[in-house]
Amino acid sequence: MEQSTATGYGTGYEALEAPWWLVVLEGIVAIIVGIFLLYQPGITTIVLLRILAIFWLLGGVISIVGVLLNREDWFWKLLSGVLSIIAGALVLMYPVLSPFVVLALFVIILGVWAVIGGAIKIAWGLKGGGWGVGILGVLALILGILLLTNPLAGTLALPWIYGLFLVAGGIGALIVGFKMRS
Repeated sequence: MEQSTATGYGTGYEALEAPWWLVVLEGIVAIIVGIFLLYQPGITTIVLLRILAIFWLLGGVISIVGVLLNREDWFWKLLSGVLSIIAGALVLMYPVLSPFVVLALFVIILGVWAVIGGAIKIAWGLKGGGWGVGILGVLALILGILLLTNPLAGTLALPWIYGLFLVAGGIGALIVGFKMRS
């Protein structure tokens, strides 16, 4: 029996042609992690950052080994590897402090991204993109300014925001996965 894929549903999985059960599994994992982030945001954030730190360490080692095997772009591979190892080691050495630092950096990056994206959307709206695009641009600009002026509030709210997005995205993945099956 042939497994159906996401082709034809407009879900973004078309290029991957993922089997339906993999999409359902992704949805289940997203919902579980999202519930943990909503129920125990501090502990869950620490655990997720430790997993991320291990990936950074392994990625750094792989990047440095890649320099030994292939000298092409050796400087950037070496720099990337060393920075990944340092970041992973620091997160693992400071498990209580690192979530605040990493989340604060994420909030600052999101704030800058929102300001730039908001300004682009406002310009697009003024050049004929429509009121909707302009309003979204103003909202994104306001969000970016709020995140940049008070990163601590954003840092504290980020686990809950990600939790809500993971639960909603997980439910969406479940729906798409079961539609793919039928």
